[in-house]
Amino acid sequence: MYGSEKDIRHNLKVFFIDGVSFMPSMALISITSVIPYFLDELGATTFQIALAASLALICCLLPQPVFGFIASKSVMMHITFGKILLLQRFIFLAFVLLIPLLAWSNALLINVFLVFWGIFNVFVGSYSVFFTPLVIRLLPPDRRGSIRGIGLAIGSFLGVGMSALIPVILERILFPYNYMVIFLIGLFFLLVNATFFFFMRQSKDAVPNEPMGMKRYIKLMPSSLKESPSFRAMVITCTFLAIANSLLAYYTLYAIREFYATEAHIAALTGLAVFSAAIAHVAFGYLVDRYGPRFIALIAACLVAVSGVMALTTNSLNLLFVAWVFANLSNSAYPLIAALLAGEVSPPSKLPLYVGVQTTISLAISAVIVLVLAPVLENLGFAPLFATVLICALLSFAINAFILKKRMAQQEKT
Repeated sequence: MYGSEKDIRHNLKVFFIDGVSFMPSMALISITSVIPYFLDELGATTFQIALAASLALICCLLPQPVFGFIASKSVMMHITFGKILLLQRFIFLAFVLLIPLLAWSNALLINVFLVFWGIFNVFVGSYSVFFTPLVIRLLPPDRRGSIRGIGLAIGSFLGVGMSALIPVILERILFPYNYMVIFLIGLFFLLVNATFFFFMRQSKDAVPNEPMGMKRYIKLMPSSLKESPSFRAMVITCTFLAIANSLLAYYTLYAIREFYATEAHIAALTGLAVFSAAIAHVAFGYLVDRYGPRFIALIAACLVAVSGVMALTTNSLNLLFVAWVFANLSNSAYPLIAALLAGEVSPPSKLPLYVGVQTTISLAISAVIVLVLAPVLENLGFAPLFATVLICALLSFAINAFILKKRMAQQEKT
């Protein structure tokens, strides 16, 4: 199924490079730190900043049936995925090159950014339905976490270096060219990242996808929840964790509005985020190979719960930084959790469908929560935000420990 040992080693190298090249871009094109600061500097409202965070969710959600249909009919998924990624990144490059031409009007630049950011995230909707099946089909279960985790960790350390450049670029290069440079460096890493998907090797013995038209794909989405109790419990567990993680952008806004965070503070938040990701990817990559993704989901829920409690009870920027680290540890673990849990509870031939359903539900609910919280925070402050984080973390932990564990054990027996 996974190909020869030589093919497996080759694919491990490619997934390793994927992690190394992806993480530095996330430090520079970051919806949780750099982008909120960029929009705030342009004079964006709380709703517009919330809309940017929500677009990262809503626009991923809308094309799920389209990408699910494309994935189900794709024989060489890595080639199709590589083409989608290149298209996504060249479109965002067009926006970055337009920044100097739009800088005469802050309002115009904000609105054009939101349009291109939405388009960028439409393509992000392909990640789960392509990337998850590729990991499941190309890598053996006991080798999916550790090697990729090391690659992501090295990429995260590179991201720390990139984040150290942020205040230097912001201070020494005139606006808006400073943000243009930051985004261009991030896009360089993303273009390198997309190119390496073309070098993956897919075994002829891999379980083929079950081809399905778009109407059938949409029609089967509800039935996937009905026919699999373990998948249903997994979706609920991951959704509550996804909601808590989707609120990270508000931490940065909290630091800006309540503690008057500067460029140096934003760089520190970015650096802490990628440093946390490095630790998380190594530790969780090892643990997931040894104990499985369900156990990692329990740890992630505990981490984000601690973050919520600390943010709720502190009036110190330094302690907020600590809460930020805990939240980012959980956030870094989430993609590994969602992908590998989906692989454990889904039929191999229907992976694009099941992953699409899980992604659709978690993104839809997260997007609504992000937008609903914007006026609440404007009127009531940030306490409801961190209360939401805490409640979602506790619910994710409880459903995992008491329902998902039981359902997965029952599935193994049948």
